[in-house]
Amino acid sequence: MIFYKGTRLLALALTLSVFLTACIRLPNVQGEGEASLQGIWNQDSVANAAQLLSYTAHKFKFSCDSFYVDLTTHSKVNYYEETCFNNGVWNEYAKGTYVVKGDTLFLKGTFTKANYKQKVSGCYRNGQYLNNFKIKSATATSLVLVGINDHKEVVMALKEQIKCVPKQL
Repeated sequence: MIFYKGTRLLALALTLSVFLTACIRLPNVQGEGEASLQGIWNQDSVANAAQLLSYTAHKFKFSCDSFYVDLTTHSKVNYYEETCFNNGVWNEYAKGTYVVKGDTLFLKGTFTKANYKQKVSGCYRNGQYLNNFKIKSATATSLVLVGINDHKEVVMALKEQIKCVPKQL
């Protein structure tokens, strides 16, 4: 009988320790992100743009573990209603968080309005913005990404460096 009570107490102690250690509260502060990405990066040109039916130029802002992206699309083909086509040039915006694992940049966010507030309808894409890039090269002033899905190279230059100051969530 003593063996049985000791086993029950041991099982109870183990169960409690699992619950207490499994529920570690994360800090209520933004993550620091990747130090080498912090800043505003512009894609000043797109290779072979004149020969392409459509292409998108990127402008990224990485601040701590967050990203903001402005996408400027130039298209010779109308994919949208005439009111949205805008003579073949339009802008889209997204924001979210990012993670770098090995040589891959994972972006997870949502499409937004130009002021980075939630967008639920309108021209172009709505909903989730999910994109992954291979980091081909990164220096203090240059960042070359390759789209995992489309294999297009995105060559960007650093326009402004940003120091991460994590904010309360």
